Amino acid sequence: MTMRRRLLAGAAAALAAPRLAAAKDSPGVTATEIRIGNTMSYSGPVSALGIQGKTMDAYFRKLNEEGGIAGRKIRFLTYDDAYSPPKTVEQVRRLVEQDQVACLFSNLGTPTNSAVLRYLNQRKVPNLFPSTGADKWSNYQEYPWTIGLPPSYRIEAQLYAKHILATHPNGKIAILHQNDDFGRDYVHGVRDVLGARFEDSTRVLSYESTDPTIDQQLITLSASGAQGLVLAMTAKFASMAIRKLHEIGWKPTTCVHYGANSVGVVINPAGPEKAVGLTTAAYLKDPTDPSWAQDAGMLEWRAFMAKYMPDADLTDANSVYGYTAARAMEQVLRQCGQDASRENIMRQAANLKDVEIPTLLPGIRLNSSPTNYRPIRQMQLQRFNGKTYDRFGELMEGSVA
Repeated sequence: MTMRRRLLAGAAAALAAPRLAAAKDSPGVTATEIRIGNTMSYSGPVSALGIQGKTMDAYFRKLNEEGGIAGRKIRFLTYDDAYSPPKTVEQVRRLVEQDQVACLFSNLGTPTNSAVLRYLNQRKVPNLFPSTGADKWSNYQEYPWTIGLPPSYRIEAQLYAKHILATHPNGKIAILHQNDDFGRDYVHGVRDVLGARFEDSTRVLSYESTDPTIDQQLITLSASGAQGLVLAMTAKFASMAIRKLHEIGWKPTTCVHYGANSVGVVINPAGPEKAVGLTTAAYLKDPTDPSWAQDAGMLEWRAFMAKYMPDADLTDANSVYGYTAARAMEQVLRQCGQDASRENIMRQAANLKDVEIPTLLPGIRLNSSPTNYRPIRQMQLQRFNGKTYDRFGELMEGSVA
């Protein structure tokens, strides 16, 4: 028996040796830990979105309390970049070169992610699921180490243009967008739908993320005669827009970016009565929608929030997003098993098959492949009724070549 035990122990050690060696050779991975990096706007013009990072951190604490994944605890390193691209570069270099993270996960913002896109791809560091729907994250040929998660902003804009034209077939569309790749995706999406009519049928203005107000742009657009308005902006500016539209009495068919539609962060500060009729796209279950009151997925989310984030605002959809993204990251790590190398992390992120996350709308599942870097492609339109959103129509999917 003693000899048999020694043989078994020797066999176990031989099997374990390659795994430990692989872990030692993989940045950010040891036999007991995996380091994941993140940049988030905990301060600056979009600091309200910082709750995403706090929710992700809480979810990884939950996973660690449950034993981690494949015997490893998750060490989530999340740094404030204040929505400033130069600061993002500094923090990402710190995460990669000093902290030696295995991957980046859910860095917030289009301009901030754009600032490190080439760097991370040149270094072959997985940049998983940026918290932005910019269409460039789906460019698997040029940026094979960066894969998106939220639906493409360009596709979202296509849905808004189609909705506005269904209501006003020959109407003009006004677009107010943040002056960066985030905002310009909406211009491209509306152009996709209008085609040759775009120049004569639209009025486009932009603003800078550091601007104190967008009042003048809205006043100018109101004089354009447009029957539809697309707001490609972050939460603070969306609240400003809702208030100003009500103040000047302009009531176009208004569609707002899905990342700036939170009842708690955007609409309540502006005044719910001022936002009645506001249209937006959804791919997540809205925490203020009473139809999800007894939904199993949202009950699970609320139980998580009650235990790990008891002081958080349960009307803020950003916590739902943070939870959803963390669940997607968990799926990737579970698919990795013992091999948490950068190469395998990227391989598994591009190999999601009908992954169901309970906070996504029914019918929406994560799917990716080496030639599909858009895991979520479907959305449904919804309209604010003064208290919450009413979903209408079917799940829709746009298209980008």
